[in-house]
Amino acid sequence: MKITIGSDHGAVDLKEAVKKVLAEFDGVEVKDVGTFGTDAVDYPDIAEKVCADVVSGESERGIVLCGTGIGISIAANKIHGIRCALCHDVYTAQMSREHNDANVLAMGGRVLGFGVAGKIVRAWLKSEFEGGRHARRVNKIMALENK
Repeated sequence: MKITIGSDHGAVDLKEAVKKVLAEFDGVEVKDVGTFGTDAVDYPDIAEKVCADVVSGESERGIVLCGTGIGISIAANKIHGIRCALCHDVYTAQMSREHNDANVLAMGGRVLGFGVAGKIVRAWLKSEFEGGRHARRVNKIMALENK
């Protein structure tokens, strides 16, 4: 599985910690689209880069990070084809995959510790979409993009 990851300046340290967690998984390839330092960048630009890879199929999933995770998740969800879930705990990460088929995970570098973030990423990667009644709901979510 290929995952594209990106962060703004408020989550560079979290991004590096998440990349270490992703390295625990066999068969996971990571593409990092930045940023790579603490100079200010605009999180919508990072969201656009990550989500472009997901929408094009270059990556199966994406991870976006900013100070709180809020701004970058809002930006990601403006991109057609993206279902980005802002997660702060393991349960919401698991449900975002099982019930919502989230293809992008968002987290905040200023609100999550590395340990919790690692648990969230592991749960998100290990969880699969259940389909069934959830597929109908996801289809309705995606249809909203066309209204």
